Amino acid sequence: MTNPNPAEVRRPDDLIARFRTVRDRSLGLAAPLSPEDQQVQSMPDVSPTKWHLAHTTWFWETFLLKPYLEGYTSPDGRFDYLFNSYYEAIGSRHPRAERGLISRPSCDEVVAYRRHVDDAMTTLLADPPARHTDEIAGRTEIGLNHEEQHQELLLMDIKHVLSMNPLSPAYARSAPHEVQPTRDPDWVRFDGGLVEIGHDGDGWAFDNEGPRHKVWLEPFALADRLVTVGDWLSFIEDDGYHRAELWLSDGWAVVQAEQWRAPLYWREDGEAWSLFSLTGQHPLNPAEPVCHVSFYEADAFARWSGRRLPTEAEWEVATAAMAADSGPALHPRPAEPTPGLRQMQGEVWQWTASPYVAYPRYRPAEGALGEYNGKFMSNQMVLRGGACVTPPGHARATYRNFYPPAARWPFTGLRLADDV
Repeated sequence: MTNPNPAEVRRPDDLIARFRTVRDRSLGLAAPLSPEDQQVQSMPDVSPTKWHLAHTTWFWETFLLKPYLEGYTSPDGRFDYLFNSYYEAIGSRHPRAERGLISRPSCDEVVAYRRHVDDAMTTLLADPPARHTDEIAGRTEIGLNHEEQHQELLLMDIKHVLSMNPLSPAYARSAPHEVQPTRDPDWVRFDGGLVEIGHDGDGWAFDNEGPRHKVWLEPFALADRLVTVGDWLSFIEDDGYHRAELWLSDGWAVVQAEQWRAPLYWREDGEAWSLFSLTGQHPLNPAEPVCHVSFYEADAFARWSGRRLPTEAEWEVATAAMAADSGPALHPRPAEPTPGLRQMQGEVWQWTASPYVAYPRYRPAEGALGEYNGKFMSNQMVLRGGACVTPPGHARATYRNFYPPAARWPFTGLRLADDV
């Protein structure tokens, strides 16, 4: 499942502090929402906020408390069925598309469930069984990162939920909205060659980030910035959503079936567009990175631009090279002095041209936790970089996010690449 270094995570006080910080952040994200907000499921891919809070709690209970805390008792044995997500080895579960029908337990009861599990986890982490210390530390790292993933999902999902409300309610207060000028991208050229990608085993990572391995890259260039709202307006004005020659066959079929005319959450009012966000409805800002576009849309835009999407190997080695003052072995350095790459992490997840498949020599872990990443290596595309809703410190250069190519509710955008 992971590449843990138990020596880095073994101190009980450190683990307890991190555990409490992550768990408190989940409740903090839910705090602006009413119980009614937390119950809604606006489409099958969206989970209610209440379910996220309960599922992450079930994860700790299932993978740490039940195996390792002697005498632990769940407050309700039925939670195994209600809050399992996709772990076939654990047992049957409530259908994903019907999570919004779980009106009980109530939000208050879910919070009480969290307190029960948090107290038990504190007991376990303070005095873990000696023979299981390393395994508990490793699984705790998984649990912390798992909960951070659900913190991002919580914001993704509640944005979709609130967007379906005719009142366009805001999740949070809005900062002053400043429209900034746009500029053409600069291009950063890389020589390519024999490079290494994947996690190197230093610190913690999800199992799908390794093993580290060599790949060959032809010379390439990356745009120094993300594609913007202004860029996308030009694509729309040039009839990009109505030109079949720009689209992959499956993508064109989705465009026709769903009648896509703009990114998700764009709303047309007469001849003007506005944008629904977590802070409510706003005019478009042409300088902002475009967000909530599918892989199909990203690929069509790249083709319309006369460019392409980067591969995940290109994205990773470029990120590593730009982070180093001198190019390390097997990392290509920029071919010539440039202003450098911008917006590589923390704004929008960036679609790549790479399908989500196993790296050479990858093997999923045995047992239920082995289902975490490996079984999804089909019909998905890789994204890199993290988004504005990704918890601080959660993503890294080797992090491999993945979604189906038609997905638009994640915070997804793109950066252009080109051959040189």
